[in-house]
Amino acid sequence: MPELARFELFALRIPLKAPFITSLGALHEVESVILRATARDGLVGWGECNPFWPINGETQETGLAVGKHLANALIGMEAGAIEEAHAVMDRLIFGNSSIKSAFDIALHDIAAQQAGMSLHRFLGGSANRALITDYTVSLGAPEKMAADARSIVREGFRVVKVKLGGAPEEDIRRVSAIREAIGDPVPLRIDANQGWTPQQAIVVLNALGDANIQHCEEPIPRWQFMELRRVREASPIPIMADESCFDHRDAERLIALGACDRFNIKLGKSGGLHKARKIIALAEQAGMEVQIGGFLESRLAWTAAAHLALTSDAVRYCDMDTPLMFASNPVQGGISYGPGGVITLPEAPGLGASLDPACQQGGIEVT
Repeated sequence: MPELARFELFALRIPLKAPFITSLGALHEVESVILRATARDGLVGWGECNPFWPINGETQETGLAVGKHLANALIGMEAGAIEEAHAVMDRLIFGNSSIKSAFDIALHDIAAQQAGMSLHRFLGGSANRALITDYTVSLGAPEKMAADARSIVREGFRVVKVKLGGAPEEDIRRVSAIREAIGDPVPLRIDANQGWTPQQAIVVLNALGDANIQHCEEPIPRWQFMELRRVREASPIPIMADESCFDHRDAERLIALGACDRFNIKLGKSGGLHKARKIIALAEQAGMEVQIGGFLESRLAWTAAAHLALTSDAVRYCDMDTPLMFASNPVQGGISYGPGGVITLPEAPGLGASLDPACQQGGIEVT
């Protein structure tokens, strides 16, 4: 396996078509870090992260700063020594899972290219099923959310994700308005983004128990994970751990506590594909289903997430819609979206996605 010779870090800023609003706040543009890794034999791997301040405590600026230190530490290592690379990164600095995920993706890209295999096949997966994403309704007034949900269904999406986490009575009205607008057959997924207290969560989830909801993501603050089992046992709706499950160690603890029914895996939380696969392995052992989600990454990082989704039958849900919210697409290749939210992956060796050359200006180079 070739040694790593050079890294380049690029700051990516792309406006959104409309504000993306959750209980954690509103976003109007994407601020990501793109990584290009070059091996001594000339192979190039790409990675990306979208630092999400309220969840992983990282910003674009910290990603660029920490990324320089990580790059210096990894220069000269074999591109395929991914577990060793994680050990080096974790010894160097605690946390910073977002920027670490960009390095992880880029190293996997090089390793899969070296093997002459698409990334999902390199990871032991196969394109044995369709990947279908939901589409998200931002938090807002019930009437606005209902109108947005109606538009999403008219566009052919088969599942609607709904951002909640406000006052319980208002959240119940939001879902009721959406159901009135789109009818009962279209499944919903709800996400409180830690917005409720345990008791509020129990009240809301029971009020929505017959609303054809597949699951509820992170109903309560992540630091209250010891209360999550109580919410789960009182809820008619399956509970999905998101912010309370960053890596495989969190997953192991939540399984031991019986705290949740499902996991939402994001590469920017887990630190990349390597640790995400460890979460999936634990879920498989526990007979749990998982969702592959993310932050507001471009199609570059989402292509890695989609490859991951094809590595296990435990992956039953895809929440991969955010590139459709971008005002422009900065990526060459990568995943494509078809009618009904059906996702198509490239079959080229490696990741199959790269940053558009027009966006490759002003990078930070580490050799």
